[in-house]
Amino acid sequence: MSVTLITGPARSGKSEWAEHLAAQAAAGVIYVATAQNDPSDREWQQRIEQHRQRRPKHWQVREVPVDLTGVLRQADSERCLLIDSLGTWLANLLDQDEATWQCTQTELLAALEEFQAEVILVAEETGWGLVPAYPAGRVFRDRLGRLTRRVGAIAASVYLVSGGYALDLKRLGRVVPGDG
Repeated sequence: MSVTLITGPARSGKSEWAEHLAAQAAAGVIYVATAQNDPSDREWQQRIEQHRQRRPKHWQVREVPVDLTGVLRQADSERCLLIDSLGTWLANLLDQDEATWQCTQTELLAALEEFQAEVILVAEETGWGLVPAYPAGRVFRDRLGRLTRRVGAIAASVYLVSGGYALDLKRLGRVVPGDG
């Protein structure tokens, strides 16, 4: 098992770095898209299309807005999974109460630890600005921050991508005590 976490701000190059790493994998790639199509949101559809255009045609694509644990448990262990993104996946589950969310998160982390092949996960950094003024925004930010911290703890590499540059935080940084 090899887990790589790629995190950073919007438009920093996270997805491109993840795609670059996946393209180097010896195995074939399964691209797991967590975004839900919304034909009424033209700008969202354009973002999804940009990702589609950039991906190699020979990569297998699965649109999985909710069941990442199922994908990990059923995927071919001979392939590299690229999951883009944890923030979008979490947003799709934001209506879960805290107890349900804790179970969902725990199941995902267990599935990541059990997966026998390479997994690359993209996650957004949302906590570098003001505390959101509305409850759902605070829940989203806090859940994503804690989830990325927990994924980072089991990952072999954790990249921070900012301004078009990727830094491997596991190699350069030190673990912060506590669990967030």
